[in-house]
Amino acid sequence: MKELFKIKGVIFYTIALFINAFTDVGHKMVIQNTIFEMYNGDKQIILTAIVNALVLLPFVMLFSPSGYLSDRFPKNIIMKYSALLAVFITFGITFAYYMGWFYVAFAFTFILSMQSAIYSPAKYGYIKELMGLKLLTAGNALVQSVTTVAILGSIIVYTILFQTRLEHFSSESDILKMMVPLGWLLFISSLAEYFFTSKLPNKMAVVVKNKFNVKKYLTGYYLRKNMLTISRKPQILKSIFAIAVFWSISQVVIAIFGAYAKDTLHILNTIYVQGSMALAGVGIIIGSILATKYSKYYIKIGMVAYTGFGLSLMVLLIPFTTSFYEVVILFLLFGIFAGMFIVPLNSYLQALSPRVHLGTILAGNNFIQNIFMIVFLFTTTIFAYLGVNVSILFYCLFAIGFLMSIYMFRTHLVMAIWFLFEFVLKLRFSFRYIGLENVPKEKAVLFLSNHISWVDWMIVQFPFRERISFMMDRDIYHWKFAYPFFKLGEAIPLSEKASKDAFIEARRRIAAGKKVMIFPEGHISYSGEIENLHRGYELIAGKSGGSIIVCYIGGMWGSIFSRSKKHFKEEGILFRREVTVIFSKPISMQTKLDDFAKVLYELQQQYKTMIKENR
Repeated sequence: MKELFKIKGVIFYTIALFINAFTDVGHKMVIQNTIFEMYNGDKQIILTAIVNALVLLPFVMLFSPSGYLSDRFPKNIIMKYSALLAVFITFGITFAYYMGWFYVAFAFTFILSMQSAIYSPAKYGYIKELMGLKLLTAGNALVQSVTTVAILGSIIVYTILFQTRLEHFSSESDILKMMVPLGWLLFISSLAEYFFTSKLPNKMAVVVKNKFNVKKYLTGYYLRKNMLTISRKPQILKSIFAIAVFWSISQVVIAIFGAYAKDTLHILNTIYVQGSMALAGVGIIIGSILATKYSKYYIKIGMVAYTGFGLSLMVLLIPFTTSFYEVVILFLLFGIFAGMFIVPLNSYLQALSPRVHLGTILAGNNFIQNIFMIVFLFTTTIFAYLGVNVSILFYCLFAIGFLMSIYMFRTHLVMAIWFLFEFVLKLRFSFRYIGLENVPKEKAVLFLSNHISWVDWMIVQFPFRERISFMMDRDIYHWKFAYPFFKLGEAIPLSEKASKDAFIEARRRIAAGKKVMIFPEGHISYSGEIENLHRGYELIAGKSGGSIIVCYIGGMWGSIFSRSKKHFKEEGILFRREVTVIFSKPISMQTKLDDFAKVLYELQQQYKTMIKENR
């Protein structure tokens, strides 16, 4: 995060995002709380669903124009003039409050959302332009956290102000007239947002000169064309669908929880109702930070299968709650899982999107999300009209979320398994990697390492998104329960009696530009030191392209995964062992055993010196 705030414009961008979300939610809270005070049961659910639908519809209607504007013009300019438009809209909202025009204020929810629909692709596309690929996950975590804090703050502030100003009333008009000061707060916030967006730097690298054809828009030509752009990369489309399902589930929970809290938990104060849901926002901040922590080296898309199931489980447990405090805990956990779900997916989506089509793809993301949310809310409205028990809706949402999680697990199977390995090992180990910049990213690499534990192959893999093919003992490779994982990980089985085929396969992968790893000791160390090194790796390297990277693993000796007969006493329940992996600079594929051994021993000495200095 410190690196992010060193970038020019990030502070102004962050403040503008906060104000934008704070203002958008503020007006919605006034309308939603008015509905809560005036109506009960099914009618409350239906009107709340309609409010949410009015927020969503513009993102569907303005898919093509918003994507075009975001790709055609600098994103900071789109944000600036959208913020200026919000100034006039919030003035109109304030006037509607003053006159007590409930349905006009209700309609302004739709108009304000139209402004958001134009604003959104530029807002999210600007992350990649301003912060770059290296800090993409951290940037998304920052944006998600700031937006969530703004939503959380807006819910709390506007609900408290609403309750504070609420006195005797007999109609929606009476309530709105009491809320005029809240309207002026919306207006002043929009002015501040315009000021900060006007300070953002232009980061548009490529100027697009396409013209927007209204006829093509009205006939659906742009819709078909833009959907084709989105679907070119299946991973982009799958990520969009997963995000859409998540937001749809969240919208329905918001729509039905008020009635559930009122009728089942007997919570009548809007501060408690909105406050409990707002705690999901605190959870999202925590989850976003955790997602950034786990995505230190690359986007850990594998976590979404597990976190998707986690947030679905929280939804399932809501109808079993009997107290306000239980609900608070569930919403907090829901938020943590949600943050760890949407931050990797949004980062992954942006990383896969070409810059020239980034605005269109992000607008398409909004389009599909909001189609899903409208369908979910429409279905919810029908269920409420038919008198279906609210608990049934929670069960249905769990089922949908559970199926989504299974789909994500199958889509990102390898990454999901690797994330699980990393998550489990990080409970007891802290990993530090030195010299990662030495490893070529798009060239063949033959890794040669000392072998100190049963999990060395995992430890070396963690900082690399590209899979490394490990050469391993054939007998271990064919272990009954581990075999499917080794095969999925494209490990190369090796035996002393039949090594020729293994070396041929390893050479083939190196020639194809892939990364292969071998432990030249041939077995796990019995002493904790480097033992006899073998020349077998020379059969792989030969005249192949690419380079050799020597790495030294330190800190695993004495762990339960090593062959040490005595484990270190300090390994208590809360102890986390620090493990260091040092990567050498690239050396030639023609490097002989003596020269390779010299580099490995130098890395070992570097590690021992570091340990001595730290003491």
